[in-house]
Amino acid sequence: QLQLVESGGGLVEPGGSLRLSCAASGSSFSDYAIAWFRQVPGLDRERVSCISTWSVYMEYVGSVKGRFTISRDNDKNLVYLQMNNLTREDTAIYYCAAARWYWRDATCWFDWNEYISWGQGTQVTVSS
Repeated sequence: QLQLVESGGGLVEPGGSLRLSCAASGSSFSDYAIAWFRQVPGLDRERVSCISTWSVYMEYVGSVKGRFTISRDNDKNLVYLQMNNLTREDTAIYYCAAARWYWRDATCWFDWNEYISWGQGTQVTVSS
């Protein structure tokens, strides 16, 4: 199974950019679809973006479309989330999660219980 560690979070001004990284170890990285979630205290964890094993499918929640870009480098066991034009509504703890890949309706999203590996999260704070 995969172990995941997020990094790259921090404090950024509105309109600024951050790049989050999700580093994987312990299993065959290219067998897993990876997703980014985020969570604000008191609210449910929200889907942000996902990417399939070979980057054929990439999805984004509507609020980040056009601003965030997900990518992966299977040779380096890394997934990135480039976040541009950040707003205060993007403030959250960001988590990456892994699900064993299988084809389903041309999407990279899986059911909650199929995400079998989670990182510990990285804090993103957008504030002036």
